[in-house]
Amino acid sequence: MTLLIDVVRLAVLANVLLLTGLCYVWGRNYLQFRSKHTVGLLLFGVLLLAQNLLHLYYYLLDPTLSTWWHSSAVSAPVWEAQMVLHVAQTIGLAVLMWVTWD
Repeated sequence: MTLLIDVVRLAVLANVLLLTGLCYVWGRNYLQFRSKHTVGLLLFGVLLLAQNLLHLYYYLLDPTLSTWWHSSAVSAPVWEAQMVLHVAQTIGLAVLMWVTWD
């Protein structure tokens, strides 16, 4: 189980790094073009970055929630589904970074 937790921690950290890069590109594009589309992408990136920073805090630093597998407050299938979503988000953001940077 700890291997899965480490994978999710790395996925969330990768999400933070990818979103930082995407927000940089989208922010630079907004300053250049001043379009609603680029400000929408930037807002999307900032909100998703805030979500991932909160998850990173929970997975790395919070003493009660970083050991969630000992807690019976949330069932294991819910946490496993959340793990799958974090990894899927990393893949999606990597593809988005690839098409944005190119």
